Amino acid sequence: QVQLVESGGGLVQAGGSLRLSCAASGSIFSINLVRWYRQAPGSERELVATISKGGTTNYADSVKGRFTVSRDNAKNTVFLQMTGLNPEDTAVYYCHAPARGVGYWGQGTQVTVSS
Repeated sequence: QVQLVESGGGLVQAGGSLRLSCAASGSIFSINLVRWYRQAPGSERELVATISKGGTTNYADSVKGRFTVSRDNAKNTVFLQMTGLNPEDTAVYYCHAPARGVGYWGQGTQVTVSS
């Protein structure tokens, strides 16, 4: 079993920054990949960024150059640094980790960007 807890969301003005955290506990040794998703009201969940255990990253085109995903393996935590935020980034942000054939989700953290 893996538990994921996101934090760091909040209300920010357009152009501002936030850093989200995803803390993992439980059978963390089985986690190789962590993904950040977001879901805006009335929209499907969207993959935002991915980071492998070795640090390889991938980003959605909509956030490239603005968001940076990183991880601290010693602290079992993955971060999503978000800069240049705009109202279209408003969503609930979730981290996800597949482990031993099971996909684990955190509870999500709300990010709201005001214009």
